[in-house]
Order: sequence, then C-alpha cells, then structure tokens
Amino acid sequence: MAGLETPELAHAAEAGGADLIEIGFPFSDPLADGPVIRRAAERALAQGMRTAECLENLRAIREQVAAPLIPMTYASLLEAYGWERFATNAHEAGAASLIVADLPIDAHPELRRVQLVAPTSTDERIALAAERTDGWLYLVTVAGTTGARAELSPALAPLVERTRELTGVPLYAGFGISTPEQAAAAAELADGVVVGSAALVAAEEGAGALERFVAQLRAALA
Repeated sequence: MAGLETPELAHAAEAGGADLIEIGFPFSDPLADGPVIRRAAERALAQGMRTAECLENLRAIREQVAAPLIPMTYASLLEAYGWERFATNAHEAGAASLIVADLPIDAHPELRRVQLVAPTSTDERIALAAERTDGWLYLVTVAGTTGARAELSPALAPLVERTRELTGVPLYAGFGISTPEQAAAAAELADGVVVGSAALVAAEEGAGALERFVAQLRAALA
C-alpha cells in the first residue's frame, strides 16, 4: 500500500526476491479487499495518501527498486482523477502497468491493464480478458475478498485448466495465498503467484521481516 514507509518496504521486497511489486492506491470502499488490506488502506488515507500523493510515492519507490511496479486500485479513483490523466501520470511515475480491481473487462478498453478472471468467469470472458490483458492474467482463486486462507483454493486447478485451453499468456494466481507451501502448490499450476495480505502482515513488523518473508516465498518457488 502506498505510504510513507513504502519505498523502504518495496526495496526490502525486491531484496527478498520479488519479481514485481503491486502498490495499492488506497480507496475508501475497497470491495475486493479483506481486513488486512482495508486496514493498510485506512492507515494510508490517514497519512494523507490521496491520488496525487500516491503517484509521488510511486515515483519515490521507482527510485529505490528496479522491479516492475503495478498500482492496484478501483475505478472510482480513476473516474475522479481522469482516466487518461491517471494512465499518463502513473506511467510517468514509473508504473509498468495497472490493476483496476472492479473495472469490467470490456470497460475502457483503451486503458492498458492487467485483467482479472475468477472461477465464476465464463470461457468467453476469460478469452476476452486474455486478449486485452497487459502481459499476464491475474487469476482470482476464490470468490470473495482478499486475505489469508488455511488452504489453497480447490477452484484454482480447474480455473488454470480452463484458462490454458483458451490462451497462452502467463497466469499468476492470487487471493488467499499466504504461506510458502501454498505458494509452491499454486506455482505448480500457474506461472507465478501474487501475495498481498500476508506480505502486508509481515511488513507490519518492518522491512527486515518483509524481506525474510519474501525470501521464504522465493525459496519455495525455486
């Protein structure tokens, strides 16, 4: 989540082995996010992190790390700021792409972004998402909000199987992946994993704890 401490945390995540770093732009009503990410968004908003400040924060992070940076937020933020303006300013600040969690696949096709698909997505929607996605598809492994789960979602394997029949783009699995063991199991199916809530929990203990956590995930994927 974009915040005063995020450049240091992003540097730690990269040092731990992260291939790319998702930067949350806080939103007051994050429908897809569980309690951990909601709490992080509330802290960021309390720090004064509005859209312009998040973009400056992104620029500061870009100075600290070489890994691709992907802002993740919600459509209302872009609607208020301006769709084209946001895309331009985010790119200028160092964003490699965007994730807009609640933006339908066929809305604003001019906005290059990583598309999300879920177990409830039809084959038609998955194929359209694959056609329009920016580099890779984000596989939402569960129906519901983000957050740690005790077990890897059983919906992931059939979602990967269906999606691979429709496209050859890389598939990264996220939502609910929180341990090295779950990451390893997910990576046997998909091409990579996205870990959000568990990384934020580690980050609450400081940059060193986050680096160690990411290093454990990296080791599990080796």
